[in-house]
Amino acid sequence: MSAASDPILFEAVSTPPRSLSDRGMRWLVVLSCLGAAIPAVLFTLLGAWPVLPFLGIEVLLVLFLVTLHRRWTKAAREVVRLTEGRLLVSTADGRGGRRVTEFEPYWTRVALEEEVEGSPRLLLVQRGRRVELGGFLAPEEKRDLARALSAALSRYRNPVFDNPQLR
Repeated sequence: MSAASDPILFEAVSTPPRSLSDRGMRWLVVLSCLGAAIPAVLFTLLGAWPVLPFLGIEVLLVLFLVTLHRRWTKAAREVVRLTEGRLLVSTADGRGGRRVTEFEPYWTRVALEEEVEGSPRLLLVQRGRRVELGGFLAPEEKRDLARALSAALSRYRNPVFDNPQLR
């Protein structure tokens, strides 16, 4: 059976939170321009007009960096996919970097390392290889993903056969 036709037994897609919507971005542009206009008027009235290009450059730089960050977070994602015979972890950062890690699902275990301070670490472990999952997720979401992935791997390892002849 080819990899393209394998049935998907489990799939989880996580993306970073995007707290600034398109409407919020428009408000940021308006407020940034208004915020720069007030000192621009004051400096012009005081005769310090050479400051104006620097104010404009600062506003443009801030808006450019926010736009760039929004683009990177929109493209970033992590996909965990369990199929017959393999467990794939595909991670894409927003800057074009991709990493695909393949595990043998029968020998892979899910480890959730609770830390004293901060967020727990969700790991896939197989024969010394360790890959961290859920970098975008909140602590409770990491715990939920760990439970769901552990249950899916358990169902994979211990299938239930419904054969009426064996009853």
